[in-house]
Amino acid sequence: MMLVRVFFLFLGFGFAVVGGVTIIAFLNVMTTGEGFYGYIQFMLERVETYLFFAGLVMMWLSIYFPSFK
Repeated sequence: MMLVRVFFLFLGFGFAVVGGVTIIAFLNVMTTGEGFYGYIQFMLERVETYLFFAGLVMMWLSIYFPSFK
């Protein structure tokens, strides 16, 4: 059971890294003349944004979800 939790911890970490790097990298959209609202609108259309939040939830659950023995 512990191995499954570690697997989901690493998988969630990978998702969060991919999503976080993409969120930071796409800040360059704002240099093309888009405002902050346009940036948020653009990021909500990207799958990587949701990978970031899914990764955070997976890490949180793998660490804090109670284990049943």
